[in-house]
Amino acid sequence: MEIVKNLHSYFAYVVLLILVLAVVNAFSGWFGKKEFRFEKDLRVSLFALILSHIQLVIGLILFFISANGLNAIRTLGMGGLNPASRLLAVEHPFINILAIALITIGWSRHKKKTDDTAKFKSIAIFYGLGLLFILSRIPWGQWL
Repeated sequence: MEIVKNLHSYFAYVVLLILVLAVVNAFSGWFGKKEFRFEKDLRVSLFALILSHIQLVIGLILFFISANGLNAIRTLGMGGLNPASRLLAVEHPFINILAIALITIGWSRHKKKTDDTAKFKSIAIFYGLGLLFILSRIPWGQWL
């Protein structure tokens, strides 16, 4: 379990870095009216999508095997969780699932667009919202 927890914690830095890069790239392309290029723009967005999904899978594994996840809810019940436990057992997983859903929606919507600005806009908005959701529920006190 400790290996999965460390993997989830340290891999998060990589995921956050590539998500920030994808969001900055998308806003830059959107407001700069740039051409959406396969070599850079598509790959950065796709890489962010893939890494965020891998992080989600690692997190779900951790949720089901960790004492702070499903086991805490089973043992203490929802009313018995203190704020720190509630963050790890409920808020962090729920909000991050929503964040990955937003990122996936952004990726799917961008594929349907033919205009380069619309592609960048879709990625910028949905990946940006996903990133904000993720940042809002990171257990900062335990992570840093």
